Amino acid sequence: MVLAQETSMMWLLSTILGMAVLLGCSGESSSVKNEEPREARVGAAALEFSPPSPETIPGTRLGEQIRLGYKIVVNTQEYAKAYVGNSLNCTNCHLDAGLNPNAAPFVGLASVYPEYRARNARVNTLADRVNECFERSLNGQALPPDSSKLQAVVAYITWLSHGVPQGATLPWRGLQRIGSQRSPDPGNGKTLFANKCAFCHGSDGQGTMAAPPVWGPQSYNIAAGMARVTVAAAFIKSNMPRGWGWSLSDDDAYDVAAYINSQPRPDFPGKANDWPKGGKPADSPY
Repeated sequence: MVLAQETSMMWLLSTILGMAVLLGCSGESSSVKNEEPREARVGAAALEFSPPSPETIPGTRLGEQIRLGYKIVVNTQEYAKAYVGNSLNCTNCHLDAGLNPNAAPFVGLASVYPEYRARNARVNTLADRVNECFERSLNGQALPPDSSKLQAVVAYITWLSHGVPQGATLPWRGLQRIGSQRSPDPGNGKTLFANKCAFCHGSDGQGTMAAPPVWGPQSYNIAAGMARVTVAAAFIKSNMPRGWGWSLSDDDAYDVAAYINSQPRPDFPGKANDWPKGGKPADSPY
């Protein structure tokens, strides 16, 4: 039974990796306006989006951690439920287990930490950043520093970062930001949501078996990155409807994001402590 589960996991991870490579080579992002140039070089060689093969996962305790980290990312509800406060899984934002180059991928991410973040005005470790997602995007609580689950997620991301030099600038990091030529129109966003999003996310935005809730008590809270219209618009533009990324105009993506983020969602008790030294984004909802 255990062997069958491991074989299934390796097959799924191999499939996702194959899709990620195809997406990375598709050139679909050529028309997207970026917040910062996504072409970066380390020395004389350009970085390539090249996740490691599942065959490189060692048959050791570290390999067990990596596999557990993958499972937590894909099925957070099952493997880390005690620390989650809504119905989301990590892979709902970091699509394809963090391997989709258009959806805040994990590939190479370990190489940029430790990193100073203005939101809490201190240097953050990768584990700190993972816990931010648990507290905000998953509306839950931080995993203890010695938690095997936290160590597993860090191990998984670190494995996905193999071969990326420490301190490298990742061309694919985060989301490919877009711009709008006008103020977002939530009314048009509501119409677009009904026509293009409701089939999967539900007409009330509370999710279905096909897709997660995008507002309400079971969705991300107001301190999540996705609660910012610019972030949500970038994610929607490149990934939604699922399998039909890049099908919306930039303006329409902004409209849908504005509509979704105008709906009620959980508060975040620690919001008063964010950006203590300034630097708050203009579209922060608080």
